[in-house]
Amino acid sequence: MVTRAPEQAERFAGLLEAAGARVLRAPTIAIGPPASWEPLDRALDALDRYTWVIFTSVNGVQMVDRRLRTRGLTWAPVARKRVAAIGPATADALAEHGVRAEIVPREYYAEALAARLRAELGPGDRVLLPRAARTRDVLVVELARSGAEVTEVPAYTTARVEAGAARLREALARGEVDVVTFTSSSTARNFAELFTEAERRRWLAGVVVASIGPVTAATAAEYGLETRIMPREYTIPALARAIVEYFSRMGPRPGSRGPGAGRRGG
Repeated sequence: MVTRAPEQAERFAGLLEAAGARVLRAPTIAIGPPASWEPLDRALDALDRYTWVIFTSVNGVQMVDRRLRTRGLTWAPVARKRVAAIGPATADALAEHGVRAEIVPREYYAEALAARLRAELGPGDRVLLPRAARTRDVLVVELARSGAEVTEVPAYTTARVEAGAARLREALARGEVDVVTFTSSSTARNFAELFTEAERRRWLAGVVVASIGPVTAATAAEYGLETRIMPREYTIPALARAIVEYFSRMGPRPGSRGPGAGRRGG
């Protein structure tokens, strides 16, 4: 079961299907524009005042690109700044626009990025942080401790998707899911809150939880969902490999449809 937003799910689903899995696409999250583009527009118009621009997701890069193109602007002013990315996928997305990420932490989450940046930031540095509205504030807090002035602007929103909840509940109730995958805290939270605590205990007791990293796993754990698969590298390809390796180690099971497939799909 892949719970990513529809526009992001295909690559992940393709990797799993190539290994022999049957994939149920059950998005629990949707990516959309911010309530207002004005804060991002103001920040992009004032890029000269910033020392650093920090991107914490591919979504952030894509939505900034969308806004730049809509306004007839280019990435050139961003490329002249010092830029950091939370992980290689985000760095690759920036590279597609001619922007080099100077800093990419070895572990791809906010605390690790903050740790890398603390050695580079000092009083008087100004940081632009275009990211999802209403997200964790750990990065803002940690960078501010370095004396930097952090401007956080919403570049996109995430919303819960419940349209496919009935189909998802039916698949779980029939025992058709071997592994449910979470690629962000939002997907884990939105998925879990579709069910009562009793339903989660009953329907997910035999389902393996695969989380992309420790922050996502911690969110899943808040709802009693223990992560059994987590890759060492917090990326989509690594998560797909970890799932395949997990089920390969378990050996073939009745109803298996190929390498890495569960007994009834997933």
